[in-house]
Amino acid sequence: MKKQLLMTTMLAIGFSGTAWGQAATTPPEAATDDVTEVVVTGFRSSLQKSINLKREAIVVRDSIVAEDIGKFPEANVAEALQRIPGVYLSRDGASNEGQRISIRGLGSEYNVTMLNGAPVRTTSSSNVGGSSRDFNYDVFASELFGRVDFYKTPLAELEEGGIGGVVDLQTPRPFDGAGKRSIRYAVMGSYNTASEHLDPNAFVLYSNTWGNWGLLIGAAHSTSVNMKSGFEATGGYNSSYLANNPNSIGSGPFAFALDWNDPRAAAMLPNRTAIDNAYLPRFYRYYGAENTRDRDGLVTSLQYKRDRLDLSVDLLFSHLQDERDEFTFGMPIRNTRTTNTAAQAGASGHNGFVPIDVTINPDGNLLEGTFGNTSYLGESYFYNGETKFGYASFNGKYELTDSLTLTGQVSASESAAYYDNKRIVSNLYGVTTTLDWGDDHVYPGLAATGVDFTDPNRYQDFSTAIDWNREVDRERTARLVADWDYNLIDGWTGHLKGGLVYVRTTKQKTKRNGTSFATAALNAVGTAGLRAAMLDHVPLDNLVIGGSFPNAWATFSRDFVNQTVDPIGSAMKSPIDLSTSFTAEEEVKSVFLQSDFIGLVLERQLRVNAGVRYSSTGMTIENYKKTGQNNSYEPNTEENRYSNANPSVSFAYDLRDDLIWRGSWGKTITRASLSLIAAQTVIPNIYNTYATSGNPDLKPQISTNWDTGLEWYFGRGSLVSAGYFKKKLVDTTVSQSTMVTFSSLGLPDTSLANIFYDTNGKVDPNLQIQLATYYNAGEIELDGYELAYQQTFSFLPSPWDGLGALASYTHVNSSGYDYKTTDGRILNVNTIPEYSYSLTAYYEKGPLGVRFSYNYKDKNIIETSPNGSDLQRWHAGAGYLDGNISYKVTDNIEVRLDALNLGDTLSFDYFDDVSGRFGEGRKSRMDYAKYDGRTIKFGIRGKF
Repeated sequence: MKKQLLMTTMLAIGFSGTAWGQAATTPPEAATDDVTEVVVTGFRSSLQKSINLKREAIVVRDSIVAEDIGKFPEANVAEALQRIPGVYLSRDGASNEGQRISIRGLGSEYNVTMLNGAPVRTTSSSNVGGSSRDFNYDVFASELFGRVDFYKTPLAELEEGGIGGVVDLQTPRPFDGAGKRSIRYAVMGSYNTASEHLDPNAFVLYSNTWGNWGLLIGAAHSTSVNMKSGFEATGGYNSSYLANNPNSIGSGPFAFALDWNDPRAAAMLPNRTAIDNAYLPRFYRYYGAENTRDRDGLVTSLQYKRDRLDLSVDLLFSHLQDERDEFTFGMPIRNTRTTNTAAQAGASGHNGFVPIDVTINPDGNLLEGTFGNTSYLGESYFYNGETKFGYASFNGKYELTDSLTLTGQVSASESAAYYDNKRIVSNLYGVTTTLDWGDDHVYPGLAATGVDFTDPNRYQDFSTAIDWNREVDRERTARLVADWDYNLIDGWTGHLKGGLVYVRTTKQKTKRNGTSFATAALNAVGTAGLRAAMLDHVPLDNLVIGGSFPNAWATFSRDFVNQTVDPIGSAMKSPIDLSTSFTAEEEVKSVFLQSDFIGLVLERQLRVNAGVRYSSTGMTIENYKKTGQNNSYEPNTEENRYSNANPSVSFAYDLRDDLIWRGSWGKTITRASLSLIAAQTVIPNIYNTYATSGNPDLKPQISTNWDTGLEWYFGRGSLVSAGYFKKKLVDTTVSQSTMVTFSSLGLPDTSLANIFYDTNGKVDPNLQIQLATYYNAGEIELDGYELAYQQTFSFLPSPWDGLGALASYTHVNSSGYDYKTTDGRILNVNTIPEYSYSLTAYYEKGPLGVRFSYNYKDKNIIETSPNGSDLQRWHAGAGYLDGNISYKVTDNIEVRLDALNLGDTLSFDYFDDVSGRFGEGRKSRMDYAKYDGRTIKFGIRGKF
């Protein structure tokens, strides 16, 4: 503890923090005058506005401000946020757009996102069905927003629930800025180098005022076609020895046995021990996919403003659609063992790999070479996702006196999203195959002896599966706040703010599985009919397949699958999956009181904010619970109530006119995921014998937070800062696992994939399932530091005085995540990226603007539950380089070129040995490794 206090004190004296909370006061007059004399435009203007807001705040706050109305500096709000210290970006797996953010190592579920001060939720793409409290930024075009405020430390007036932080998205209003008539437009073409598609992007905004009235309306449309390609292992690596010698922890993530009884394995018998202990992945397959995304958005604001009264009605709508076609092809290695040599070679029961001529690649202890009895699996996936979001709010502000102001807001929002997955599978058996990992594990080599993969007549055992998920989030909020300026003794002043907040949130989750109806339709076509319908190629344009992997195989088209199995119709005819469908309603009533205190200490200004927020939460869950002799699901209602008081104190002290010391202490909460609270027993992944059981009595996680730091504003638009932070979380959600039989879960056979079915097409009732239940018992601690730098090089001689730079670095340490190795050791593993950094260089002078940004996030472990192999999945560190060039042809017309992912970054997960054995998995044991290509946008932006 003494060491932590010493660290805090040193950092408080020698370093600076990131900006804080609410613009409660203005800095000293000299500093304010110094900034407002400068007139800048474009990206530099956005940075100047942001740094002014940061300096004026008391709590740790950063802001990103539009360069001009309808002109947000980045194409995606989430991508803009990643240049704020401590913010990590997660990208959508299909479109490669920035989708979610995590803050200081805490996942996106620890954040709260608000829209004009009201909490909102929305989901998109494959996240639908996860029942999280997250917010997906890719639902919205960035042009629909005028400013984003980002809070890292507690403030009583902020919505509770964000241990990581609170993000407030603000839409523009007609009286923003000069309040004059403005027409903005942008027309862009977007080209992806992987898909080789040229797609349209357009935006238009009209804003005008007439006396006390103002109207703003803007619309945005974008289309993007992206392609991914690479390698997939889908679920870990295992050895034949581990899989067949279970220990107290487990036998690895999947079953796998080499067939040493086959005569062809005789030459390898002298090396049997080493070969048995070497690894193969769960799958060895190629992946290719194309995603088409269409996004439409509308923002509008009607505002009335005069003297002491300001009223507005704000509306925001967005419609996001994704259509993704995925094709995978390769060898399934999971569940391969020979128990019946009378069965067809390569098929179930006679599919143990025969090591004919194999070696061990020392880079990862991986098996490679020639194997007999291999089978091939081709899968055609067709996904559709859609999100419709609507928001409306009525806002009022009235100055009762010069010192007393009332503000109020009522708002409503709804996010309705669905996501479906239809799949058709084909098998090819009895192939002798040579695997070659080579130097490129993105496109490893695969060669089969005497097989034409494009011949439909080689395929058999066709199957299908249909999955349909829907989530609807509704928010109803009301807020009434009073602000009062008052005087204290000795020249001190105060700003008191108090308010009442009401939030009612409803999440409805529905899941259907149409596999049985789709299977009947597929069987009606028959094997001959399915073979006749197969294509002799993969129906994707510009498909990239590297190495010596087969570049063509027989597969199916989207149209054939839709017409044959009627996926949506099959899903709608199927009963609701009662184990995972629910409706959850939360009603939160809050009251807060806080005050700013401003005065001089040692002839320097001190600004303090102190407050407390009290919230009472009532939750009602309507789901289904197994009851009765038949163990069937019946309607069930659960209720839970709790309250929290969250105090907070922050200060900002001017050590000098250009140097600010900040500090903060406070408590915050984050409520548990609704998927853990509301769902009953469910198997999340049909290919994994792992089930979860919800707990409606879960309470929020509670965090105590400390921040301190210094900010040095050493010139116009310039800043150096450093800060230290610490969080201690208690009552975190932990799981306890037990082994149970499948029959005890009361779930239908469709809860698991057909690889677990017996000859009767049923799941073995005695199949062992790992069942995890959740409760409040964990404790997590994390601490770290943040460094930031921003400067405009106006001191350089012309033309170099247009240069500028930004940089930030975040380092996070965590504890509380323990891993038990197979030899009994307990290791602390860091589940969060240890560090991240952002670098931006820009040039802006006259009509020319150039900017390049590089954002990097370190690796982090994903799976911490032991599976018996000590090989755990990590997400690799990755950096993305983006850039843009703009040129103002006239004051009203600008041509612009944007380039995203200039380095064509490889995104991948990999399996590393926690004990440090068998080399570095990052280079060899890939789980997936995929390229997305570069995206180039070009066009014009202008105004009237």
